[in-house]
Parts: sequence; structure tokens; C-alpha cells
Amino acid sequence: MTQVSAWLEQHGIHAVTAVVTVVFVILASIIILLLSRGLRRWLTYVRGPLHLTYETILIIGRVITAVLWLITIFIVLSIWGANLGGVWAVLVSGITVIGVGFLATWALVSNFTAYFFLVMWRPFHFGQTVELLPENLKGRVTDRNLLFTTLREDNGSVIQIPNNLFFQKIFRVSGRAAVGAQDFPEYGDTSPNLQQADA
Repeated sequence: MTQVSAWLEQHGIHAVTAVVTVVFVILASIIILLLSRGLRRWLTYVRGPLHLTYETILIIGRVITAVLWLITIFIVLSIWGANLGGVWAVLVSGITVIGVGFLATWALVSNFTAYFFLVMWRPFHFGQTVELLPENLKGRVTDRNLLFTTLREDNGSVIQIPNNLFFQKIFRVSGRAAVGAQDFPEYGDTSPNLQQADA
């Protein structure tokens, strides 16, 4: 142990700082793991009512885990006495570039936002017929994700409607909501999003 301490001191590393860092990283790993599992369970629980896809749950979990690890890295750097001014400057620059990218892809952002409003507002349910006016795009609602709402026409064709169009166009809703897989014979019992109608 004395040899390790001597080696750390020789390289300008304080033994106390190294021990605190190791203990902190271990504790942070355990906490992040527990939080990730709890978040995954909660997202799985609300997946049905919010009509979240498995890919959406994975993305949300990964983003939150990455943010937690980023915070952990910043704390470790501050324990070692690093000047975080430069790091913050790089981070702010990165966020600015991402912001410009989001503005360039505003259609994606508006579709994400529209998705959450559609989930909360629920102007139509799975199984109901939606007609977008004046384009006369019409079909039964069979699926919804962060970008599109899927309509199936009477002839079997599938129409992908961007979510933000429901806030820019007039649409008509008719028919009853789906109550189970029997309302979607084209899917059988294999589509988890269509097992139960919206409340």
C-alpha cells in the first residue's frame, strides 16, 4: 500500500483524492444503474396508456443515463480540481450547434411536440376513422409514434400522416374506438399498441 501511495505522490496524485474518486464512481454507478432500472420499469408501465414504442423507451432511457454520467464526470473533474470553465464553454458551444440543428429540422421537433399533445388531448382513438380536410385523406387509426399517425384506408393502403398536420388542418373523426385485437383483423393479435383502446 505504501508503494502505491508513493507512486501516486510521485505523479502528483493525492491518495485521498484517488480514493474519494473511486468510491464516488462506484456509488454513482450503483445509483445510475438503479435509476435506469426504475425508469425503465416506469416507462414500461406507462407504455400502454401513452402508446410509446419500445424504441422510444430505449432512447429516453439512454438519454437520461448519458446525462447522469455526464454529471458524474463533471463532479469527478471538480474533485480533481479541474477548471470547468473551458468545459462549460465547449458544452455551451455544443448545445448551440445542437440548437441550430434542431431549428434546421423543425419539422421533427414539431412532430415530437404534436405527438405529446395528441396523447394528452386524445382527439381520436385507435380504430376510429379520421379524415383530413380538404385533402380527403381518410382511414382508420392503427398506430401512432413520435413522428407519424398511421391510417389504414378501406382498400388496405397505409397513410403516414405527420403528427403536426393535426394542428394545421381540419380533420373529421367518426366510428368507434378499438377495444381489442379483433378490431384489427389485418394485424391479428401481434400488435401490442392495439390491445386496448384509449380511456
